[in-house]
Amino acid sequence: MPTQLMTARRRVLVVDDESSITRTLRASFLANGYDVRTAHDGVSALNVLEDWDPEVVVTDLTMPEMDGVELCKRIRSYSSIPIILLSVQDATSAKIRGLDAGADDYVTKPFSIDELLARVRGSLRRLDALRTSDSTSTETKMLRTGDFSVNTLTRHVTVSEIEVKLTPREYDLLLFFLRNVDRVLTHSSIIQSVWGPYSTHQQEYLRVLVATLRKKIERDPNHPRYLLTDPWVGYRLNPNPEE
Repeated sequence: MPTQLMTARRRVLVVDDESSITRTLRASFLANGYDVRTAHDGVSALNVLEDWDPEVVVTDLTMPEMDGVELCKRIRSYSSIPIILLSVQDATSAKIRGLDAGADDYVTKPFSIDELLARVRGSLRRLDALRTSDSTSTETKMLRTGDFSVNTLTRHVTVSEIEVKLTPREYDLLLFFLRNVDRVLTHSSIIQSVWGPYSTHQQEYLRVLVATLRKKIERDPNHPRYLLTDPWVGYRLNPNPEE
């Protein structure tokens, strides 16, 4: 019988000071084919990162020694690895601080394992897309992800192979989302990207711009499938939603 090639297991680092959670998550990830290591706080996580190269970090926000926000900052100082935060339900401000510190996504406690696994898969898709983009010749200037295709030289945009005409500001907003697919983007990070780091624009400007963009890329702007709202936090672009 021919020998089947073994597919390399995706690597996940779980960081949480509650041993019951790390045990549960470790068992769940292992059962779903992941290679897993755990750490009980940010300092221990950084020690693991010195010797191991995970593809996703799943970390709690509130931990001793070094919390999830500081851990995000430390990791972002040298790596673009996806980071998913685990946060308690009422910690909206902490979520925003974590996302602004460089986290890609968050899952609210208590959460289902299936939801967390879906978020990890989304982070890995984004990582794979970035790797593919990095290995592609920059001469093409094409950005393709899900139903979206953008020629960054001509600013030509198609959604599901249908051309859409965008204003310069709408184009900048869409491009920012496409470069951060499946990632929660805070209001402040979007405003700084679209209007500049010293912008004084308020969230109302962003809501209006998001509404006009949805009218052009969504089949039903009142029930968006691509550009999704994370209440009180920001927005997320899902470039290839299920029908």
